[in-house]
Amino acid sequence: MPVKPPQTTMFGVSAVNAIEGLLVPAGGARGELDDAALCAAIKRSDPGSREALYHRYKRRVYSLAVRIVGPVDAEEVAQEAFIRIFRGLPKFRGDAALSTWIYRLAVNAALSHRTRRAAARLPTEEGAGDKTIEAQPAEEPAPGDAVLRARLERALVRLPAGYRTVIVLHDVEGLEHEEIASILSCHVGTSKSQLHKARAKLREILAADGITAAELENG
Repeated sequence: MPVKPPQTTMFGVSAVNAIEGLLVPAGGARGELDDAALCAAIKRSDPGSREALYHRYKRRVYSLAVRIVGPVDAEEVAQEAFIRIFRGLPKFRGDAALSTWIYRLAVNAALSHRTRRAAARLPTEEGAGDKTIEAQPAEEPAPGDAVLRARLERALVRLPAGYRTVIVLHDVEGLEHEEIASILSCHVGTSKSQLHKARAKLREILAADGITAAELENG
């Protein structure tokens, strides 16, 4: 299934049906509420509140899934993430920001998916999971910066899952180490160390692909 462009629905029909089965029928606009008020509305079962949360976070959850598991499995992972979110919301106490909690569930869904896929495959050489993602059909490359971005994306999926996750959260999603540590249930120092190692590994992969530091700075 090809990746859908941002202006269209983020999920396939089966995924939407599964998610919308957990939504309260819309009864008014909830998009103007902040996260805390929206979470309170969901706990009260206000009409339209779950739908508002879904539309507020669906792009971020899908984007995160794409970069951790690849575009082919991203819809399935996003579906699983939202099922976990809706089921867990009644018990959400607000100890962390709602966005942090949602990222945590999305990351866990993505990593669990990768683990299940790896276990389901017959024994093969190490790293085959990343090769499966890398082998997916790509769109025709566009000139200029788009080519560099495509090569960066291909390098990103060749990182080990842990490295890929921390670099996506920090360098792509723009989260601070304190939030990443909360999402990954680790120390802030561990998040910083993992990011340093992930960047070093990514530079190594890019160098092997012939991409220089100057190209990255000018891209």
